[in-house]
Amino acid sequence: MAWKPTRREFVQATLAGCALGVVAAGCGKPAARAAKPVVISPGCRKSKVRVAKVYLGVPHAHWPTPAMDLAAEVRRYEAEFARMTGDFADVDFTVSELVTTPEQAAALKGKLAAADGVLAIHLSMGVVPMLREVLAAGRPTMLFAAPYSGHEWTVFGAMRKEKEGALLECLLTSDLGELAAAVRPIRAIHHLREARILNVTANDFGGYAAAVKQKFGTDIVKVERQRVLAAYAAVPDADAEAEARRWISGAEKVVEPSREEIVKSCKLALALQKIVDQENATMVTVDCYGSMWRQLPAYPCISHARMNNLGLGGVCESDLPSAVTQALLQGLSGRPGFVTDPTMDLSKKGIVLAHCMGTPRMDGPDRPAAPYRIRTIMERQEGAVPQVRMRVGQKVTQAELVGMDTLIYFTGEIVEAPDLPRGCRTKIVVKVDGDPEKLWQNWSHGLHRVTCYGDLTEDLKRFTRFTNVRLVNEA
Repeated sequence: MAWKPTRREFVQATLAGCALGVVAAGCGKPAARAAKPVVISPGCRKSKVRVAKVYLGVPHAHWPTPAMDLAAEVRRYEAEFARMTGDFADVDFTVSELVTTPEQAAALKGKLAAADGVLAIHLSMGVVPMLREVLAAGRPTMLFAAPYSGHEWTVFGAMRKEKEGALLECLLTSDLGELAAAVRPIRAIHHLREARILNVTANDFGGYAAAVKQKFGTDIVKVERQRVLAAYAAVPDADAEAEARRWISGAEKVVEPSREEIVKSCKLALALQKIVDQENATMVTVDCYGSMWRQLPAYPCISHARMNNLGLGGVCESDLPSAVTQALLQGLSGRPGFVTDPTMDLSKKGIVLAHCMGTPRMDGPDRPAAPYRIRTIMERQEGAVPQVRMRVGQKVTQAELVGMDTLIYFTGEIVEAPDLPRGCRTKIVVKVDGDPEKLWQNWSHGLHRVTCYGDLTEDLKRFTRFTNVRLVNEA
Protein backbone atom coordinates (compact mmCIF):
# COMPACT_ATOMS: atom_id res chain seq x y z
CA MET A 1 0.00 0.00 0.00
CA ALA A 2 1.33 3.44 -0.93
CA TRP A 3 2.22 5.74 1.95
CA LYS A 4 -0.47 8.38 2.47
CA PRO A 5 0.36 11.03 5.07
CA THR A 6 -2.54 12.39 7.06
CA ARG A 7 -3.52 16.01 7.61
CA ARG A 8 -2.05 15.68 11.10
CA GLU A 9 1.32 14.61 9.72
CA PHE A 10 1.24 17.54 7.29
CA VAL A 11 0.33 20.01 10.05
CA GLN A 12 2.96 18.65 12.45
CA ALA A 13 5.63 18.77 9.78
CA THR A 14 4.75 22.32 8.78
CA LEU A 15 4.52 23.66 12.32
CA ALA A 16 7.84 22.04 13.08
CA GLY A 17 9.32 24.06 10.25
CA CYS A 18 10.08 21.23 7.90
CA ALA A 19 10.98 22.36 4.41
CA LEU A 20 8.34 21.04 2.05
CA GLY A 21 10.58 20.75 -0.98
CA VAL A 22 9.98 19.27 -4.37
CA VAL A 23 11.34 15.84 -5.19
CA ALA A 24 10.96 14.68 -8.73
CA ALA A 25 9.21 11.31 -8.58
CA GLY A 26 11.50 8.57 -9.78
CA CYS A 27 14.56 10.83 -9.68
CA GLY A 28 15.30 10.67 -5.97
CA LYS A 29 16.85 14.14 -6.17
CA PRO A 30 15.82 17.07 -3.98
CA ALA A 31 14.43 20.09 -5.75
CA ALA A 32 13.19 23.49 -4.66
CA ARG A 33 13.14 23.42 -0.86
CA ALA A 34 10.59 25.86 0.41
CA ALA A 35 10.72 28.28 3.29
CA LYS A 36 8.85 27.52 6.49
CA PRO A 37 5.44 29.21 6.54
CA VAL A 38 3.06 28.20 9.28
CA VAL A 39 0.19 26.56 7.41
CA ILE A 40 -2.56 25.08 9.57
CA SER A 41 -4.03 23.25 6.60
CA PRO A 42 -3.48 23.62 2.84
CA GLY A 43 -4.86 27.05 1.98
CA CYS A 44 -5.22 28.28 5.56
CA ARG A 45 -2.83 30.13 7.90
CA LYS A 46 -5.02 31.69 10.61
CA SER A 47 -7.22 29.33 12.60
CA LYS A 48 -8.63 25.84 12.74
CA VAL A 49 -12.04 24.92 11.39
CA ARG A 50 -14.61 25.19 14.19
CA VAL A 51 -17.07 22.29 14.06
CA ALA A 52 -19.82 21.55 16.56
CA LYS A 53 -20.26 17.78 16.87
CA VAL A 54 -23.69 16.75 18.16
CA TYR A 55 -24.94 13.20 18.70
CA LEU A 56 -28.73 12.91 18.39
CA GLY A 57 -30.53 9.99 20.04
CA VAL A 58 -33.53 8.98 22.17
CA PRO A 59 -33.06 6.52 25.04
CA HIS A 60 -34.76 3.14 24.47
CA ALA A 61 -35.98 4.08 20.96
CA HIS A 62 -37.39 1.16 18.97
CA TRP A 63 -34.81 1.62 16.18
CA PRO A 64 -32.14 0.49 15.94
CA THR A 65 -32.96 -1.33 19.21
CA PRO A 66 -34.43 -0.38 22.60
CA ALA A 67 -31.37 -1.99 24.17
CA MET A 68 -28.98 0.56 22.63
CA ASP A 69 -26.66 2.22 25.13
CA LEU A 70 -26.40 5.76 23.69
CA ALA A 71 -23.27 6.55 25.69
CA ALA A 72 -21.61 3.42 24.36
CA GLU A 73 -22.64 4.36 20.83
CA VAL A 74 -21.05 7.79 21.29
CA ARG A 75 -17.87 6.10 22.50
CA ARG A 76 -17.88 3.93 19.37
CA TYR A 77 -17.98 7.01 17.15
CA GLU A 78 -15.42 8.83 19.29
CA ALA A 79 -13.04 5.91 18.85
CA GLU A 80 -13.44 6.33 15.11
CA PHE A 81 -12.70 10.05 15.35
CA ALA A 82 -9.60 9.17 17.37
CA ARG A 83 -8.53 6.68 14.71
CA MET A 84 -9.03 9.36 12.03
CA THR A 85 -7.25 12.12 13.95
CA GLY A 86 -5.17 12.93 10.90
CA ASP A 87 -8.27 13.83 8.89
CA PHE A 88 -9.28 16.31 11.58
CA ALA A 89 -5.89 17.79 12.50
CA ASP A 90 -7.06 21.24 11.41
CA VAL A 91 -10.47 20.92 13.12
CA ASP A 92 -11.43 22.21 16.55
CA PHE A 93 -14.54 20.39 17.75
CA THR A 94 -15.96 23.25 19.79
CA VAL A 95 -18.95 21.11 20.85
CA SER A 96 -19.01 17.34 21.36
CA GLU A 97 -22.20 16.40 23.16
CA LEU A 98 -24.95 13.81 23.26
CA VAL A 99 -28.38 15.41 22.87
CA THR A 100 -31.49 13.43 23.78
CA THR A 101 -34.24 16.10 23.88
CA PRO A 102 -35.22 19.15 21.79
CA GLU A 103 -34.67 21.29 24.88
CA GLN A 104 -31.05 20.17 25.14
CA ALA A 105 -30.55 20.97 21.47
CA ALA A 106 -32.11 24.42 21.90
CA ALA A 107 -29.80 25.14 24.85
CA LEU A 108 -26.79 24.59 22.56
CA LYS A 109 -27.95 27.12 19.98
CA GLY A 110 -25.41 29.78 20.95
CA LYS A 111 -22.49 27.36 20.77
CA LEU A 112 -23.70 25.97 17.46
CA ALA A 113 -24.08 29.45 15.98
CA ALA A 114 -20.46 30.26 16.90
CA ALA A 115 -19.12 27.30 14.90
CA ASP A 116 -18.22 27.23 11.20
CA GLY A 117 -20.60 24.32 10.84
CA VAL A 118 -22.32 21.45 12.60
CA LEU A 119 -21.73 17.72 12.30
CA ALA A 120 -24.86 15.96 13.58
CA ILE A 121 -24.71 12.19 14.05
CA HIS A 122 -27.99 10.27 13.96
CA LEU A 123 -28.06 7.51 16.59
CA SER A 124 -31.71 6.47 16.94
CA MET A 125 -35.28 7.00 15.86
CA GLY A 126 -37.03 10.14 17.08
CA VAL A 127 -34.40 12.79 16.36
CA VAL A 128 -36.30 15.12 13.99
CA PRO A 129 -37.41 17.60 16.69
CA MET A 130 -33.82 17.81 17.92
CA LEU A 131 -32.52 18.22 14.38
CA ARG A 132 -34.90 21.14 13.80
CA GLU A 133 -33.46 22.87 16.85
CA VAL A 134 -29.95 22.29 15.51
CA LEU A 135 -30.90 23.79 12.15
CA ALA A 136 -32.37 26.81 13.94
CA ALA A 137 -28.80 27.85 14.78
CA GLY A 138 -28.42 28.77 11.10
CA ARG A 139 -25.11 27.03 10.48
CA PRO A 140 -24.18 24.63 7.64
CA THR A 141 -25.14 21.23 8.99
CA MET A 142 -23.89 17.86 7.81
CA LEU A 143 -26.04 14.98 9.09
CA PHE A 144 -24.37 11.57 9.25
CA ALA A 145 -26.99 8.81 9.36
CA ALA A 146 -25.86 5.20 9.27
CA PRO A 147 -28.26 2.38 8.32
CA TYR A 148 -30.58 1.23 11.13
CA SER A 149 -30.25 4.54 12.96
CA GLY A 150 -33.94 5.21 12.36
CA HIS A 151 -36.66 5.73 9.77
CA GLU A 152 -36.09 9.51 9.59
CA TRP A 153 -34.18 9.24 6.33
CA THR A 154 -37.63 9.15 4.71
CA VAL A 155 -38.20 12.79 5.72
CA PHE A 156 -34.69 14.22 5.36
CA GLY A 157 -35.29 14.90 1.66
CA ALA A 158 -38.43 16.91 2.43
CA MET A 159 -36.63 18.77 5.25
CA ARG A 160 -33.92 19.88 2.83
CA LYS A 161 -36.60 21.61 0.75
CA GLU A 162 -37.90 23.61 3.69
CA LYS A 163 -36.59 27.05 4.53
CA GLU A 164 -35.00 25.72 7.73
CA GLY A 165 -33.38 22.89 5.79
CA ALA A 166 -31.54 25.07 3.27
CA LEU A 167 -28.32 24.47 5.21
CA LEU A 168 -28.84 20.72 5.66
CA GLU A 169 -26.89 18.03 3.83
CA CYS A 170 -27.01 14.30 4.59
CA LEU A 171 -24.62 11.37 4.41
CA LEU A 172 -26.62 8.14 4.50
CA THR A 173 -23.87 5.53 4.75
CA SER A 174 -22.33 2.81 6.89
CA ASP A 175 -18.82 3.97 5.92
CA LEU A 176 -17.53 5.80 8.99
CA GLY A 177 -14.66 7.08 6.87
CA GLU A 178 -17.20 9.44 5.33
CA LEU A 179 -17.11 11.44 8.56
CA ALA A 180 -14.07 13.15 7.03
CA ALA A 181 -16.12 14.02 3.93
CA ALA A 182 -18.73 15.60 6.20
CA VAL A 183 -16.24 18.26 7.30
CA ARG A 184 -14.94 19.18 3.84
CA PRO A 185 -17.57 21.74 2.77
CA ILE A 186 -17.36 23.39 6.20
CA ARG A 187 -13.57 23.53 5.83
CA ALA A 188 -13.85 25.15 2.39
CA ILE A 189 -16.20 27.85 3.73
CA HIS A 190 -13.80 28.53 6.60
CA HIS A 191 -10.74 28.63 4.34
CA LEU A 192 -12.38 31.05 1.92
CA ARG A 193 -13.39 33.35 4.75
CA GLU A 194 -9.83 33.42 6.09
CA ALA A 195 -8.10 33.52 2.69
CA ARG A 196 -6.01 36.54 1.75
CA ILE A 197 -5.06 36.81 -1.93
CA LEU A 198 -2.32 39.20 -3.07
CA ASN A 199 -2.64 40.67 -6.55
CA VAL A 200 0.49 42.21 -8.06
CA THR A 201 -0.97 44.61 -10.61
CA ALA A 202 -1.34 48.25 -11.56
CA ASN A 203 -5.02 47.74 -12.39
CA ASP A 204 -8.06 48.40 -10.24
CA PHE A 205 -10.11 45.42 -9.08
CA GLY A 206 -11.97 47.01 -6.18
CA GLY A 207 -15.44 46.04 -7.37
CA TYR A 208 -14.62 42.36 -7.67
CA ALA A 209 -12.73 42.34 -4.38
CA ALA A 210 -15.67 43.91 -2.58
CA ALA A 211 -18.08 41.35 -4.04
CA VAL A 212 -15.87 38.42 -3.00
CA LYS A 213 -15.44 39.89 0.48
CA GLN A 214 -19.20 40.25 0.90
CA LYS A 215 -19.97 36.75 -0.41
CA PHE A 216 -17.19 34.61 1.05
CA GLY A 217 -15.21 36.87 3.39
CA THR A 218 -12.06 36.58 1.27
CA ASP A 219 -9.60 39.49 1.24
CA ILE A 220 -7.99 40.48 -2.06
CA VAL A 221 -5.16 42.99 -1.62
CA LYS A 222 -3.17 44.95 -4.21
CA VAL A 223 0.63 44.77 -4.09
CA GLU A 224 2.49 47.54 -5.89
CA ARG A 225 5.39 46.89 -8.24
CA GLN A 226 7.82 48.92 -6.12
CA ARG A 227 7.20 46.72 -3.10
CA VAL A 228 8.05 43.63 -5.15
CA LEU A 229 11.20 45.26 -6.54
CA ALA A 230 12.31 46.23 -3.03
CA ALA A 231 11.73 42.72 -1.74
CA TYR A 232 13.60 41.31 -4.74
CA ALA A 233 16.60 43.56 -4.10
CA ALA A 234 16.66 42.45 -0.46
CA VAL A 235 16.97 38.73 -1.27
CA PRO A 236 20.61 37.64 -0.81
CA ASP A 237 22.15 36.36 -4.02
CA ALA A 238 23.34 33.26 -2.15
CA ASP A 239 19.74 32.38 -1.22
CA ALA A 240 18.58 32.76 -4.82
CA GLU A 241 21.48 30.62 -6.04
CA ALA A 242 20.67 27.91 -3.49
CA GLU A 243 17.01 27.91 -4.49
CA ALA A 244 17.98 27.64 -8.15
CA ARG A 245 20.31 24.72 -7.42
CA ARG A 246 17.46 22.85 -5.74
CA TRP A 247 15.09 23.38 -8.64
CA ILE A 248 17.76 22.42 -11.19
CA SER A 249 18.93 19.34 -9.28
CA GLY A 250 15.34 18.14 -8.89
CA ALA A 251 14.50 18.53 -12.56
CA GLU A 252 14.75 15.71 -15.06
CA LYS A 253 16.30 18.24 -17.40
CA VAL A 254 16.80 21.95 -17.97
CA VAL A 255 15.94 22.53 -21.60
CA GLU A 256 15.97 26.17 -22.73
CA PRO A 257 16.40 28.58 -19.78
CA SER A 258 19.83 29.84 -18.79
CA ARG A 259 21.01 29.44 -15.23
CA GLU A 260 20.80 33.22 -14.86
CA GLU A 261 17.11 33.15 -15.81
CA ILE A 262 16.40 30.41 -13.28
CA VAL A 263 18.25 32.29 -10.54
CA LYS A 264 16.24 35.45 -11.26
CA SER A 265 13.01 33.45 -11.17
CA CYS A 266 13.99 31.92 -7.83
CA LYS A 267 14.95 35.31 -6.43
CA LEU A 268 11.52 36.63 -7.38
CA ALA A 269 9.95 33.55 -5.77
CA LEU A 270 11.74 34.26 -2.50
CA ALA A 271 10.74 37.93 -2.69
CA LEU A 272 7.07 37.10 -3.22
CA GLN A 273 7.25 34.54 -0.40
CA LYS A 274 8.50 37.30 1.90
CA ILE A 275 5.57 39.55 1.01
CA VAL A 276 3.10 36.69 1.40
CA ASP A 277 4.50 36.02 4.87
CA GLN A 278 4.39 39.69 5.83
CA GLU A 279 0.74 39.87 4.78
CA ASN A 280 -0.13 36.51 6.35
CA ALA A 281 -1.57 35.76 2.91
CA THR A 282 -2.54 32.42 1.42
CA MET A 283 -2.15 33.08 -2.30
CA VAL A 284 -0.50 35.39 -4.80
CA THR A 285 -1.29 36.19 -8.42
CA VAL A 286 0.67 38.47 -10.75
CA ASP A 287 -0.51 40.45 -13.79
CA CYS A 288 2.38 38.93 -15.73
CA TYR A 289 0.85 39.36 -19.20
CA GLY A 290 -0.69 42.75 -18.47
CA SER A 291 0.45 45.68 -16.35
CA MET A 292 3.43 43.73 -14.94
CA TRP A 293 4.69 42.34 -18.26
CA ARG A 294 8.44 42.93 -18.28
CA GLN A 295 8.04 45.27 -15.31
CA LEU A 296 9.51 42.70 -12.91
CA PRO A 297 12.96 41.04 -13.03
CA ALA A 298 11.49 37.64 -14.00
CA TYR A 299 8.28 35.76 -14.67
CA PRO A 300 6.54 34.44 -11.52
CA CYS A 301 6.03 30.87 -12.78
CA ILE A 302 8.50 29.18 -10.43
CA SER A 303 7.14 31.29 -7.60
CA HIS A 304 3.57 30.10 -8.29
CA ALA A 305 4.63 26.45 -8.46
CA ARG A 306 6.59 26.87 -5.26
CA MET A 307 3.63 28.45 -3.44
CA ASN A 308 1.39 25.59 -4.56
CA ASN A 309 3.96 23.06 -3.39
CA LEU A 310 3.94 24.69 0.05
CA GLY A 311 0.21 24.37 0.61
CA LEU A 312 -0.31 28.06 -0.16
CA GLY A 313 -1.24 29.18 -3.66
CA GLY A 314 0.09 30.75 -6.85
CA VAL A 315 -2.22 31.59 -9.76
CA CYS A 316 -1.32 32.92 -13.20
CA GLU A 317 -2.09 36.21 -14.91
CA SER A 318 -3.82 38.17 -12.14
CA ASP A 319 -6.83 35.89 -12.63
CA LEU A 320 -8.91 36.62 -9.55
CA PRO A 321 -11.89 34.31 -10.31
CA SER A 322 -9.43 31.44 -10.77
CA ALA A 323 -7.63 32.40 -7.57
CA VAL A 324 -10.87 32.28 -5.59
CA THR A 325 -11.81 29.01 -7.30
CA GLN A 326 -8.45 27.50 -6.40
CA ALA A 327 -8.91 28.56 -2.77
CA LEU A 328 -12.29 26.79 -2.82
CA LEU A 329 -10.96 23.58 -4.39
CA GLN A 330 -7.96 23.58 -2.07
CA GLY A 331 -10.28 23.90 0.92
CA LEU A 332 -12.28 20.89 -0.25
CA SER A 333 -9.39 18.66 -1.27
CA GLY A 334 -6.15 19.88 0.32
CA ARG A 335 -4.65 20.00 -3.17
CA PRO A 336 -3.61 22.91 -5.44
CA GLY A 337 -5.10 23.76 -8.80
CA PHE A 338 -3.81 23.89 -12.37
CA VAL A 339 -5.07 26.94 -14.26
CA THR A 340 -5.44 26.05 -17.92
CA ASP A 341 -6.13 27.20 -21.45
CA PRO A 342 -8.20 24.33 -22.90
CA THR A 343 -8.67 23.04 -26.42
CA MET A 344 -11.01 20.24 -27.52
CA ASP A 345 -10.06 16.85 -28.98
CA LEU A 346 -13.30 15.04 -29.74
CA SER A 347 -11.42 12.13 -31.35
CA LYS A 348 -10.49 11.18 -27.78
CA LYS A 349 -13.84 12.27 -26.31
CA GLY A 350 -11.78 14.74 -24.43
CA ILE A 351 -10.36 18.14 -23.79
CA VAL A 352 -6.72 19.20 -23.68
CA LEU A 353 -5.92 21.26 -20.59
CA ALA A 354 -2.72 23.23 -21.02
CA HIS A 355 -0.70 25.93 -19.33
CA CYS A 356 3.01 26.49 -19.11
CA MET A 357 3.13 26.73 -15.31
CA GLY A 358 2.76 23.28 -13.79
CA THR A 359 2.85 22.34 -10.11
CA PRO A 360 4.81 19.20 -9.17
CA ARG A 361 2.80 18.57 -6.00
CA MET A 362 -0.65 18.26 -7.52
CA ASP A 363 -1.38 15.51 -4.95
CA GLY A 364 -0.89 18.03 -2.15
CA PRO A 365 2.06 19.45 -0.21
CA ASP A 366 2.52 16.30 1.87
CA ARG A 367 2.67 13.88 -1.06
CA PRO A 368 5.45 12.92 -3.49
CA ALA A 369 6.00 15.24 -6.42
CA ALA A 370 5.66 14.50 -10.11
CA PRO A 371 8.61 14.65 -12.53
CA TYR A 372 9.27 18.03 -14.13
CA ARG A 373 11.57 19.78 -16.54
CA ILE A 374 12.51 23.46 -16.55
CA ARG A 375 11.42 25.12 -19.79
CA THR A 376 10.73 28.53 -21.25
CA ILE A 377 7.20 29.83 -21.52
CA MET A 378 6.04 28.41 -24.86
CA GLU A 379 4.18 31.42 -26.26
CA ARG A 380 6.83 33.92 -25.06
CA GLN A 381 9.93 31.77 -25.64
CA GLU A 382 11.44 33.28 -22.49
CA GLY A 383 11.33 32.92 -18.73
CA ALA A 384 11.60 29.71 -16.68
CA VAL A 385 8.71 27.43 -15.85
CA PRO A 386 8.24 23.89 -14.47
CA GLN A 387 6.84 21.59 -17.15
CA VAL A 388 5.16 18.88 -15.07
CA ARG A 389 4.26 15.37 -16.19
CA MET A 390 0.94 14.64 -14.53
CA ARG A 391 -0.37 11.17 -13.79
CA VAL A 392 -2.30 9.28 -16.46
CA GLY A 393 -5.37 7.55 -15.00
CA GLN A 394 -5.97 10.30 -12.45
CA LYS A 395 -9.53 11.60 -12.01
CA VAL A 396 -9.78 15.38 -12.12
CA THR A 397 -12.32 18.14 -11.58
CA GLN A 398 -12.23 21.40 -13.48
CA ALA A 399 -14.21 24.36 -12.16
CA GLU A 400 -14.55 28.13 -12.27
CA LEU A 401 -16.53 30.53 -10.13
CA VAL A 402 -18.59 32.81 -12.38
CA GLY A 403 -19.58 35.96 -10.56
CA MET A 404 -20.68 35.22 -7.02
CA ASP A 405 -23.61 32.94 -7.75
CA THR A 406 -22.56 30.25 -10.23
CA LEU A 407 -19.89 27.54 -10.29
CA ILE A 408 -19.35 25.77 -13.60
CA TYR A 409 -17.52 22.44 -13.62
CA PHE A 410 -16.95 19.05 -15.21
CA THR A 411 -15.02 15.92 -14.31
CA GLY A 412 -12.94 13.42 -16.24
CA GLU A 413 -9.85 11.23 -16.31
CA ILE A 414 -6.36 12.02 -17.55
CA VAL A 415 -5.68 9.70 -20.50
CA GLU A 416 -2.51 11.32 -21.81
CA ALA A 417 0.19 13.78 -20.74
CA PRO A 418 1.56 14.89 -24.13
CA ASP A 419 4.86 16.66 -24.70
CA LEU A 420 4.35 18.59 -27.92
CA PRO A 421 6.09 21.73 -29.22
CA ARG A 422 2.85 23.70 -29.40
CA GLY A 423 0.36 25.20 -27.02
CA CYS A 424 1.63 25.44 -23.44
CA ARG A 425 4.34 23.37 -21.75
CA THR A 426 2.31 21.36 -19.21
CA LYS A 427 -0.55 19.48 -20.87
CA ILE A 428 -3.05 16.77 -20.04
CA VAL A 429 -5.73 15.19 -22.19
CA VAL A 430 -8.85 14.56 -20.11
CA LYS A 431 -11.56 12.14 -21.21
CA VAL A 432 -14.72 13.92 -20.14
CA ASP A 433 -17.30 12.32 -17.88
CA GLY A 434 -20.50 13.03 -19.75
CA ASP A 435 -20.79 14.45 -23.25
CA PRO A 436 -17.78 16.36 -24.63
CA GLU A 437 -20.04 17.76 -27.38
CA LYS A 438 -22.20 19.37 -24.72
CA LEU A 439 -19.08 20.63 -22.97
CA TRP A 440 -17.87 22.74 -25.88
CA GLN A 441 -21.39 23.80 -26.84
CA ASN A 442 -22.04 24.96 -23.27
CA TRP A 443 -18.62 26.61 -22.87
CA SER A 444 -18.72 30.20 -21.64
CA HIS A 445 -16.76 32.83 -19.73
CA GLY A 446 -13.42 32.58 -21.48
CA LEU A 447 -10.56 30.13 -21.29
CA HIS A 448 -9.28 29.86 -17.76
CA ARG A 449 -10.53 27.13 -15.46
CA VAL A 450 -8.92 25.51 -12.41
CA THR A 451 -8.21 21.77 -12.53
CA CYS A 452 -7.76 19.78 -9.32
CA TYR A 453 -6.94 16.12 -8.77
CA GLY A 454 -9.93 14.03 -7.69
CA ASP A 455 -13.64 13.86 -8.46
CA LEU A 456 -15.01 16.61 -6.22
CA THR A 457 -18.59 16.47 -7.47
CA GLU A 458 -20.24 15.57 -4.17
CA ASP A 459 -18.11 18.05 -2.26
CA LEU A 460 -19.04 20.80 -4.71
CA LYS A 461 -22.72 19.96 -4.37
CA ARG A 462 -22.55 20.36 -0.61
CA PHE A 463 -20.46 23.51 -0.71
CA THR A 464 -22.66 25.24 -3.27
CA ARG A 465 -25.80 24.33 -1.35
CA PHE A 466 -24.40 25.84 1.84
CA THR A 467 -23.27 29.03 0.06
CA ASN A 468 -26.31 29.48 -2.19
CA VAL A 469 -24.27 29.10 -5.37
CA ARG A 470 -25.71 27.46 -8.48
CA LEU A 471 -23.68 24.43 -9.61
CA VAL A 472 -23.64 23.74 -13.36
CA ASN A 473 -22.07 20.67 -14.98
CA GLU A 474 -21.01 21.91 -18.42
CA ALA A 475 -20.77 18.36 -19.78
